[in-house]
Amino acid sequence: MKKNIMNLAIFTWAALLLPTLLMSQNKEQRIASDSKKAKAEFIKADGLMKNLFDRSYAYVIFPNVGKGAIGVGGAAGSGAVYERGKYIGSAKMVQVSAGFQFGGQAYREVIFFENKDALDRFQKNNLEFAGQFSAIAAKEGASADVKYRDGVLVFTQGKDGLMLEAALGGQKFTYNAAM
Repeated sequence: MKKNIMNLAIFTWAALLLPTLLMSQNKEQRIASDSKKAKAEFIKADGLMKNLFDRSYAYVIFPNVGKGAIGVGGAAGSGAVYERGKYIGSAKMVQVSAGFQFGGQAYREVIFFENKDALDRFQKNNLEFAGQFSAIAAKEGASADVKYRDGVLVFTQGKDGLMLEAALGGQKFTYNAAM
């Protein structure tokens, strides 16, 4: 039992530190490649999501988000931003949470923007999600009757890990235009 808790603690801190440790010259290319794979996984989980990717004004995909917590938690990930299907820049997401929580988790997240105004808010780093904003778990049929909220729609898809959680938190995003 003690060994399992130690392994979980190591995984938790590794999940938090991994995004910053993976810096490289090809980081942007790797994120774009991982984003394409993540897009395919979202569509595989729910074929109806293809319509969201095709019809949304823009979207950002965070293909690898690491999340960990022991009481206080955090998550971080880097993503690729697309407007009308064309790559326009990169983004970073950080999340802080507090409450009853323990464990580590890896997941992917996609945020759809309904219109230019919603994308503009994101690009000006004016988009934050508080505890009352919820993401939809990407699974078969999940996107059938979804509605945008303030021009934004969020889906997540678990990849690996175990997280026990009853916490409140928020996400903050930073956008960087492509060069």
